[in-house]
Formats: sequence, structure tokens, C-alpha cells
Amino acid sequence: MAKDKTGSAIKNNMDIIVAIMVIMIVLMIIIPLPAWLLDILLAFNLTLSLVIMLLTMFTTEVLEFSVFPTLLLITTLFRLGLNISSTRLILSQAAAGEIIKAFGNFVVGGNYVVGFILFIIIVVIQFVVITNGAGRVAEVGARFTLDAMPRKQMSIDADLNAGIITEEEAKLRRKKLQQEADFYGSMDGASKFVKGDAIAGIVIVIINIVGGIIIGILSHGMSAMDALKTYALLTVGDGLVSQIPALLISTASGIIVTRSASDTNLGEELSRQITFYPKVLAIASGIMLLLAAIPSLPSLVFLMMSAAAAVSAYILIKEDRNKFDEEVAADTGEVPVENREPENVLNLLIVEPLEIEIGYGLIPLADVSSGGDLLDRIAGVRRQCAVEMGIIVQPIRIRDNLQLATNEYCIKIKGTVVAKGNILCNHYLAIDATGEGIGIDGIKTVEPTFGLPAVWIPDSKKEDAELIGITVVDPTTVLVTHLTEIIKNHASELLGRQEVKMLIDNIKESYSAVVEELIPNLLSIGEVQKVLQNLLKERVPIRDLVTILESLADNAVNTKDIELLTEYVRFALGRIICKNLVDENNVIKVLTLHPSLEQLIADNIQKSFQGSYPALNPDTTKKIFESLQANIEMSDFVNRQAVVLCSPRIRPAFRKLTEIVFPNITVLSMNEIPTDVQIETIGMVTIQ
Repeated sequence: MAKDKTGSAIKNNMDIIVAIMVIMIVLMIIIPLPAWLLDILLAFNLTLSLVIMLLTMFTTEVLEFSVFPTLLLITTLFRLGLNISSTRLILSQAAAGEIIKAFGNFVVGGNYVVGFILFIIIVVIQFVVITNGAGRVAEVGARFTLDAMPRKQMSIDADLNAGIITEEEAKLRRKKLQQEADFYGSMDGASKFVKGDAIAGIVIVIINIVGGIIIGILSHGMSAMDALKTYALLTVGDGLVSQIPALLISTASGIIVTRSASDTNLGEELSRQITFYPKVLAIASGIMLLLAAIPSLPSLVFLMMSAAAAVSAYILIKEDRNKFDEEVAADTGEVPVENREPENVLNLLIVEPLEIEIGYGLIPLADVSSGGDLLDRIAGVRRQCAVEMGIIVQPIRIRDNLQLATNEYCIKIKGTVVAKGNILCNHYLAIDATGEGIGIDGIKTVEPTFGLPAVWIPDSKKEDAELIGITVVDPTTVLVTHLTEIIKNHASELLGRQEVKMLIDNIKESYSAVVEELIPNLLSIGEVQKVLQNLLKERVPIRDLVTILESLADNAVNTKDIELLTEYVRFALGRIICKNLVDENNVIKVLTLHPSLEQLIADNIQKSFQGSYPALNPDTTKKIFESLQANIEMSDFVNRQAVVLCSPRIRPAFRKLTEIVFPNITVLSMNEIPTDVQIETIGMVTIQ
């Protein structure tokens, strides 16, 4: 138990421990160290360098060891501190501990010339070969990572729009992409530390030898040869002790920046790729056998290599044959009953909120490699819905469906088809928006979104159609426009509790007071959802969620009636509701209800769990619809959007009455029109 507490305390205070260690490294440059402590630190440096190199070999991606550039700086500083401490001991005491002495005597055999040559070779390998190569790879990696970032960002957005990944996964991928760019940029700079360390190592060796000889002759009374032998061995030993860890760190930096994308560590990846083609080993075995037959070459060594390669090739070929037999058995269904896994049908029960199915001929629209921009356009639709309506549209999944016609598409909401259409790739849709006809030959059709007459024309006729004032759109725009209208018409169905919670959580960071007052003390998320759905059914944007929640908080104290709460919210959103209904003179043109009709509806309102509705006889209802239709046809509304103005008490009921026959009519109450907006009556609905 005590050990667990100690380990936990160390982990919790690692930031303090690391800070203290860095400060101690700096102090080590100033404060003299005894020889025994220098031995411990030299051994620790060698161990740490070995651990770092092994870590780079076992990581599967560079971000698993993203602290490497900073660690490279710390280890370089630590190594220079040890060099300074050992130099101080060598020049002052003509001794620097057992490790440096052992390297000077054992590793180089007591010959300082051989040791000096080895030291130079190690420095050259580290400075010229490994460090230069690793720095160049890091520089190119940083450049290519930055250049590829926009394309990778687009790929992430495309996967998100297609429903392949979630919002959280997209955030993680973007963060990882940024971290990779930062890592390679840091490695490009960190490699300069290693170069500087190698140069500093050479300078320190020269200072130790020259300074040691002078001090040995003048201070210790040594002869020139004795001073050279003593200080050269110590200097070379010190240089080797410091440069071997430096070589390990340089190798580690080269390994980590040259690792490409892989799901396995270096050892597994190396063994898999080298042994992927057993025939190569068999050919190498034959070549080694031929070399063994040459009289002037040592035949035994080449025979051993030939035999090893032949045995390896035989084992690998046998394994490949066994795998092939297993695959054939699996393809033919010859799998033992005990090895069969039960089918997981839970994934089949998931229903997508919104999805698009396309026929085979429309696949190029969604294929980025073929120039298709459907995925990017759908991302634009989601952003447009957020800006205009204030709703979160979950990722839209796109599937190809061979059961559809070649050029057909369908839009599904929760697994049910709500719209279909036909579009032609490599054509443009010329739309007759004025009703005067299209004077261009083509394939006649009907525009799927608004039902307007249209003609599919080839690319060669596009400019001719635009010159005569005809609206021309590409196939992707046709599909995206249809999708946008479907989302607007069914926004209330797409707004679930999860989406409402996401909206509320988004504003809670800045407007926590209103959220905490309303939810869950006065209303639940489900009740707020119903109010928002009522608004979306009549195409009222819910982007100003703060005003909506404040209105609910003010009135939910007195009533829990969802319909009445919706009316209170509409009153608060009056300016937003009327924004697109007024003309350039700030006048709103409306149809009004005859007072007798208003009274009739008010006297016959009945309540149900779905809201208020007027219980009128069929003849009266028919007369209302006929009068309403006649007034709409004769009146000139702003943006051709019919508006009916009535009293607040009957507005919900009248809307219920007309929404089936006239779904696009806007029904307003007097409370919803701002005081600075003028009202112009252009007709009256009666039952006379």
C-alpha cells in the first residue's frame, strides 16, 4: 500500500520533479561534482539515451512520442553539463571517475591515438550522416505536412458529412493533424541542437588535450609524453562516454522522423515487410551458394548464409500455403461450426436521421477524385441550416443504391423516403422560372424542389441559355437545393432531444443563468424541445436561443401548456418572424379574417394533446378554404409568401385548420408584429 501511495505521489508531482531536474542540470554546469557522482550521472545518461532510442523503435506513430524534441534539448543540455563537469575534473585532478577511465583503457585498449580516431569517426557519423539526414527529413516532413493540411482538413470534413466519423472524431483528427505539423517543425529546429553538441564535443576534446598537457607540465611536473598519455586517454574516454549517448539520441531522432504511417512498431513492421516475398530469400540463397563455389572466397561463411536464407524461404512459403488453404476453406464455407461467430444484428437496427441514396450514375457527384463536390456542398448545407434556422443537422450519410434508377436519388428521414428526384451528370438544368417557356432543345423534366418546368441541356448550350435570361444550375446544385428545402420543411422532425441538449450546452457557457433557471427547475429538455419543434414547423428560426429560453423562463412559472408557451416565445421573436415579410417601406401586406369568422373559430376551439383546433362543420371549412384561395390568387404578397393576420387567441387553432391544405401560409397574430412595422390589408377571408 505504501509503495502504491509513493508511486501515485511521484506521478502526481512529475511536473515539479522535471522542473527541479532541469534546474539541477543548469546548476551542474556551475557547481563542481565529485568523481563518484559523475560516474552515476554518466551511467544514467547512457541508460536514458538507450531507453529513448528503444522507445522510438516501439512507437507506432510520431505523436506517441511527441515530447521527443523537448527531450532532445534536455538531454543535449545534460550531456554538455556532464562534459563541463568531467573537463573540470580532468584539468584539475588529472582524473574523472571510473567510467571515463574504463572507456579510456578498455574500449580503446589504452591507445589514445586509436581512441581519438574512434572519437572522430563517431562525431563524423553523428554530425554528417545521421543528424543532417534526420534534420532534412524533419524539414521536408514539416513542409509536406503543412502543404497537405488543407486537403486533409477537407477529407476530414468529407468523412464527417458522409457520417463516417462523428464530430468528436473529427475534432481529434484535426487536433492530431495540427500536432503532426508542430512535431515536424519542432524536430527541424531540435536537430540543430545535436549539430551544436557534436561541434561542442570536438572543441571540448581539443581544450582538454591542449589544456591538460599545459597543466600537466606546468602544475604537476609531468614530462610532455606523460602529460599527453594521461590527458589524452582521459579526454578520449570522456569524449566516447559523451558521444556514444549522443549517437544513440541522434539515431533515435532519425528513426522517429523517418517512420511512415504504420499500425505496428518498427520490429514487427520490419519483419513483415522483409519477409513478405519469400522468393527473394530463395534467390539470395542461390546467389550465396554460387559465391561459396568461388575458390578464392571463404566458402564456409557463404554456405552458412545460403542455408539460413533457404530455410527462412521454405518456412515462409509453407506459412503462405497454409494461409491460402484457410482462405479457400473460408470462401467455400468449409468453416467448423465451433469457429463460426454469431451475426451481430444490433448495427442493423440503427436508423440514420437523414441520408441520401443515389443511383449508380450519380456516384461521380460524390467522388472527390472525379471532381465531385457533393460532400463539400452538403457541408455548406449544414452550415446554412445552422446560420439561417439555428438547428444542428447531424452528419448526412450518402449511400449508393443499386435498386434505384441510374440517375435517381432519394432523401430519407429516419429510414423513410420523403423525396425523390432525377438528375443527369454532365448536364445543366435550365429552369423556366417565369412560366414563359424555354426556347432551347433538351430533355424535358420537372425541377424536383419547386416543381417548375425545366430542361436538361448539355454543357455546350449553357451560355446560350444564360444569355436569354434562363436560370441554369448544375446537377449538384439541384440535389443540394432539394435537400435544403427538405431539411427546412422537416426541421422539427430532425430536432431531437440530443440536438436540443447540444444547443443548450453551447449557450450555457456564456448564458448559464437563464439555462440553470429554466432547466430542469421549470421545464425539462423534452418540453423545451416541443416548443422549438412548434416554432420550426412554421419556419421560425430558433437561432436566438437565449431570447427563447428567457421567454420560457418568464412564462413557465405560470403555465406548462406547450402551445401557450410557444405563443409567448413567438411574441418575443416577433421582429425575427416579420423580418422576411416586410417590404422595402417596412410594410407588411396581410389577409385578415372577418370578425364573424374569428368569433366562430373562437367559439368552437377544442383542446387536444396535439394542440388547439376549431371543430367546424365541413361546409364552413370548405368556404374558408375557398375564400382563402381566392384572396391568395388576387393578392400581391412580399416574396409571394401569403400572410394571414388574426387575433392571438385563435392563431394556433387557425394555423391547425389551414396547415394541411395551405402548408406555406404564414399565420401571424397582432402581438407578433413590432410597433414600427406598418400593416396593409389587401384582402379579407370570409364565409359569406
